[in-house]
Amino acid sequence: MDAECRHAANADLCRSLARIAELLEAQHASPFRVAAYRRAAATVAELVLPISSCFETGGVEALLRLPGIGKSLASLIREYVRTGHISLQDRLEGAVGAEDVLSAVPGMGPVLARRVHEVLGIETPEELECACADGRLAAVPGFGPRRIEAISASLAARLGRRARVRERPSVAALLSVDSQYRAAAEAGTLPCIAPRRFNPERRAWLPILHTNREGWEITALYSNTLRAHQLGRTHDWVVLHCEKNGEHVQNTVVTERSASGPHRTIRGREVEVAALEKERTGT
Repeated sequence: MDAECRHAANADLCRSLARIAELLEAQHASPFRVAAYRRAAATVAELVLPISSCFETGGVEALLRLPGIGKSLASLIREYVRTGHISLQDRLEGAVGAEDVLSAVPGMGPVLARRVHEVLGIETPEELECACADGRLAAVPGFGPRRIEAISASLAARLGRRARVRERPSVAALLSVDSQYRAAAEAGTLPCIAPRRFNPERRAWLPILHTNREGWEITALYSNTLRAHQLGRTHDWVVLHCEKNGEHVQNTVVTERSASGPHRTIRGREVEVAALEKERTGT
């Protein structure tokens, strides 16, 4: 940052926003997106009061009244005030995995989250909800009827609320980004990051793509999870992080094999993908 924060309590947030801008710029994200995070850092640096006071007094609406702070940045700042951390920074640095996402679900915790990921290959809350419904979660040690019922209720409230307040990227848009990402990764034209997980040599091997579809800012990268490494799918499974107006949606695109041959599909949205393929081919 060009200037020091006026209030010490805001300094860490300023550093995180500036670091996100640096990462986005290095990863060839939109210059407008990069500039937005730098403007946000400058805004926080100029605040006389702690950002936490601003949020606690007026909530998200107070954050939106700050110069250069839109819905996405207000949501990010709210996360920081509540947790002292910004998960987007971890994603951009390749430091977050499926276990981290799942462990945040009430009733899970890191041990059970790791077990669910290893046994079922689940990476998102949406996939976990499906496993609750179809009985697969009951086969994982540590998940009795009461725990599954509690997790299912928590996910229903969380994901149901999200569904009411926001749309989702279309499967056509997600498959388009998946195709673009894999082609560019294979051609070696994407910047690569050195993920902290499963990478003791700190080698920059993980290609990353930032793009936009249907108003969603989408970040694509291969799955760097324990399950992907175990199954040799680190260059097949593609994780798509989609952000719009403060909402974050995560999807995983994988190769499935059927009688008609291998095809790409989206976990948890297989029915929509099949319908799209039927519409395209007329079969």
